[in-house]
Amino acid sequence: DVQLQAFGGGFEQPGGSHVLSCAASGFTFEDVAIYWFRQAPGKERERILCINRNGDNTYYRDSVKGRFTISRDNAKNTVYLQMNNLKPEDTAVYYCALSDRSYCSLNLKYAGIVGWGRGTQVTVSS
Repeated sequence: DVQLQAFGGGFEQPGGSHVLSCAASGFTFEDVAIYWFRQAPGKERERILCINRNGDNTYYRDSVKGRFTISRDNAKNTVYLQMNNLKPEDTAVYYCALSDRSYCSLNLKYAGIVGWGRGTQVTVSS
């Protein structure tokens, strides 16, 4: 069975850094792209960035460019979301999602999302 689990959420002050992890099993991890989404209170879930099989990042929100990056460790079947210079508006539940494609699609319709991890809460507040 395909399984994804996002973890590592917590509380941070503005300007702080935090790393989330997404552990996966049940598929050939190194061949696929992984997306990160987030959902803030009262808002729709939004796609923020993606990592393809080669480790390249694709950003879907200007608000996280220059602050967030994704990396992957194929030996550990894990993807990491490094978040720097956190802002209160980054407060959200963060989800990782599995694609059945090796690349990151610009169009969500063609992203090939086939599995979701349970989210993890990140709260940024002073």
